[in-house]
Amino acid sequence: MRDHWPLLVGLLLLAVPTIVSLGHQTWSTEAGAHGPIVLATGLWLLSHNRIDLTAGRRQHGLALLAPLILALPLYAFGRAYDFISLEVGALYLVFLVALAQMAGVAELRRNLFPLFYLAFVIPPPGWVITYITAPLQTFVSYVAVSALQPLGYPIARSGVSLTIAQYQLLVEDACAGMNSITGLVAISLFYIYMIHRASWRYALLLVALIIPVAVFVNILRVIALILLTYYYGDAVAQGFMHVTTGLVLFVFAIGAIFVIDRALQKLFGAGRTEQAA
Repeated sequence: MRDHWPLLVGLLLLAVPTIVSLGHQTWSTEAGAHGPIVLATGLWLLSHNRIDLTAGRRQHGLALLAPLILALPLYAFGRAYDFISLEVGALYLVFLVALAQMAGVAELRRNLFPLFYLAFVIPPPGWVITYITAPLQTFVSYVAVSALQPLGYPIARSGVSLTIAQYQLLVEDACAGMNSITGLVAISLFYIYMIHRASWRYALLLVALIIPVAVFVNILRVIALILLTYYYGDAVAQGFMHVTTGLVLFVFAIGAIFVIDRALQKLFGAGRTEQAA
């Protein structure tokens, strides 16, 4: 580390202001609540894999100038004009260049998963979230109304706007599933890597199941908020309980992923036993 202290100091000078901005903007919202967890566990994974910081001495530093020349102006532009996604993405590229200089490209290849996992710290641009969540908002609204109407609740839907009794609710991005999907994918990827890093096919199957779990959990959340509004009023549903339902159901979703994992292990284990017999 002593051999690379100028590079580390430069990286910290860029990283610290950006992390402070993330804390004030993205990490304080539901959309980015997983960010600090991903950053801490991602750096822990790199440390756990014991990166050889002497390997970079054999690398030709000039080959790393091109991505650095691209990343630094993008970082400055994103920082100056408050484009947090561009700023963090450029900082991530600078981090990769610094790591390649210190440890070598071969070490980057050996740590592809931790580096990919760390990319979840980059907040997606607002237009991406809007584009993805638009159909999810409609679907979640439709399922919630379809589940409550047969039970006799006075509920109606117009797009993503719901009306129950005298209250009107709007299914926003936070309730549409995008936040849960992003956080669940990140945390589940960490779990899968630690438990099933040798079985990529099984890992991909488990990742594919995360999305329907996240959407189902958010349908439950919307239904819960509708019922809270109907019985206790808008102030209760949009206050403390709005965040609480999100946290409780997020924990439920993580538990569901663990249960699915155990069930799949038993299923595939039984299948392999039968084939062997």
